[in-house]
Amino acid sequence: MWTGTLYALVAGLMWGLVFVGPLLVPEYPAALQSVGRYLAFGLIALPLAWLDRAALRQLSRADWMEALKLAAVGNLLYYVCLAAAIQRAGAPLPTMIIGTLPVVIAIAANLRNARRDGRLPWARLAPSLLLIAAGIACVNQAELSALHTQDHADFLRYATGALLALVSMACWTWYPLRNADWLRHHPGRNPRTWATAQGVATLPLALTGYALLWLGMRASGSDFPMPLGPRPIVFMALMAAIGLFASWLGTTCWNEASQRLPTAIAGQLIVFETLAALSYAFVLRGKLPGVQTMFGVVLLVAGVAWAARVKPVPVDCVEAERF
Repeated sequence: MWTGTLYALVAGLMWGLVFVGPLLVPEYPAALQSVGRYLAFGLIALPLAWLDRAALRQLSRADWMEALKLAAVGNLLYYVCLAAAIQRAGAPLPTMIIGTLPVVIAIAANLRNARRDGRLPWARLAPSLLLIAAGIACVNQAELSALHTQDHADFLRYATGALLALVSMACWTWYPLRNADWLRHHPGRNPRTWATAQGVATLPLALTGYALLWLGMRASGSDFPMPLGPRPIVFMALMAAIGLFASWLGTTCWNEASQRLPTAIAGQLIVFETLAALSYAFVLRGKLPGVQTMFGVVLLVAGVAWAARVKPVPVDCVEAERF
């Protein structure tokens, strides 16, 4: 349990980096940032795939198709929506919307995977869910209050950012559930190999997306300097860093956690990503969070700690308790 929690913590620290990336290169389109990140991830995965080639050969056609689906939805679609949301609404609002994932995934997994993982009794799970939801609400309220004080705030832009963040949340509700399904059905496979396979599957998708985006910009008469934009060194370094740490290392650590933890608990531990993203965002702002934000963070951590103590109960035992 605690080893899985530690892996989830490292994954969250790595994934939090993706929330500040779009703020560092705001002039770059979200779609270009998405394909650039996963092009870097795919290229990083190639030498790793060569080293792990024996294990990768054991993957079936169905396994590669699953890796392709996970790459398309959990990587490219998720990040293009998230990057666009951050550019429109700033980092805190999308971070808070994504921060609802622990609650959403825990509920979905408890309904969907109870017979496989055991059911986390709702009465025991409810306090942690309430603490996490209250913490997210506190931080979200603090950020929304700050937005209302801005004289030239574009609320339509914020609304579209929130909508895009909801789409990215839906992508990342689907991804960990499907990813955990594969890992649980293949307990003998190395999670690192599965992360590398997803990187390899991402590469052709990212290359195709990059080419289509380039052609689309030329056809529309855009003056954006493709292929690497106005700050090519900064862009390439940022994409390489996010591709290595957030995509490959983060996915590897999350796969390790998914093999050790019930999906309902693993889903709640995505809260580490929210905490990391908030921390990075406030460092980038150059100021400390307010009291309400800090109180929300305390509630989030308390909810995670509570959830880690809840043990799954076999479905038959839960049903027997009713009679």
